[in-house]
Amino acid sequence: MTLERVLLIRHGETDWNTQRRWQGYEPTALNEKGFKQAQALAKYLSSRSIRAIYSSDLPRALQTAEAIGSVFKITPEIDIRWREIHVGIFQGHTTDELEKLFPDELATWLSTDLSYVVPKGESREGLQARAYQAWQAVTSRPIDSEIAIVSHGGTIRALMRQLIGNHDPRLSTHVTNTSITTFERSKRGWELISVAETPHL
Repeated sequence: MTLERVLLIRHGETDWNTQRRWQGYEPTALNEKGFKQAQALAKYLSSRSIRAIYSSDLPRALQTAEAIGSVFKITPEIDIRWREIHVGIFQGHTTDELEKLFPDELATWLSTDLSYVVPKGESREGLQARAYQAWQAVTSRPIDSEIAIVSHGGTIRALMRQLIGNHDPRLSTHVTNTSITTFERSKRGWELISVAETPHL
């Protein structure tokens, strides 16, 4: 059976990451540390057999994908379905600010209701549905070794819930910047091999 492996990669660090601001659809770019993380990741992956790279269109993800692509001479294929969740009115704020500005909305968000739609945003169920659509579009093609998908922490976690279920303890692992989460296809389907690894950092 031909190896089929998907590397789900979170983008590198941004200034809003360090400020702990909710980014959502905001087109934030990598900061200096984020670029260094992306370069270290690309160097680490250079010995791998990556055949294609897919990316969110948001700058922080695309810049990370382009760093990987430069090693393999591959132009990342952009798909907006790999974007982070749209956090609507939360976008640009820290959690401390949200507790003052939108306490009821934040409390509902922090509950277990994945169907809650952030005002002017989307629900985690909606995120999960579009991330899975993007996943199906990618994995329905011949993979023939490895592919890389550069996305966002929330998107990767949502896709993991879809693929391994909501109660798997590995879902509690924090998806750090430029971490690699690996899935491989077996006779039983897609299996989670590792979560949020950062051997390059």
